Amino acid sequence: LLATGSELQLAMAAREELSAEGIRTRVVSMPCWERFEEQDARYRDRVLPPDCTKRVSIEAGASLGWDRWVGPEGAMMAIERFGASAPAQDIFERFGFTVERTVEVARGVLTGDLRGVVSPAPDHVGPGDVPGHASEPGGHGVPGDRGATE
Repeated sequence: LLATGSELQLAMAAREELSAEGIRTRVVSMPCWERFEEQDARYRDRVLPPDCTKRVSIEAGASLGWDRWVGPEGAMMAIERFGASAPAQDIFERFGFTVERTVEVARGVLTGDLRGVVSPAPDHVGPGDVPGHASEPGGHGVPGDRGATE
């Protein structure tokens, strides 16, 4: 699980649940991609082992840029829209940034059912609700995402 800022507490709580299920999980704090990139390859490979391809990023913002770190078998929990304003906890819950949904996405990545940009809350305001995204005609959904065009 890759996260930064306020999303780290969510990643840590999800890690606890996954660990309780016997799923080995690592949380990586990624506050600065550029700084991480400056590190030598040996360090980067210790933090993000190349053989660990089932990765999930948690970003209460756009997914842009996370694909590099999660890879083709990973998923990016993100909000692909603009304009919500409320107290942080309300926004997190409204957009599905919950421990339960994070665990669900992690399980989906492990089984190969989810990859690419995934809406944290598939039953409401995800990428498919934004014109030009996912299930909209002419959208650019990611195969494996709920509502994506294949």
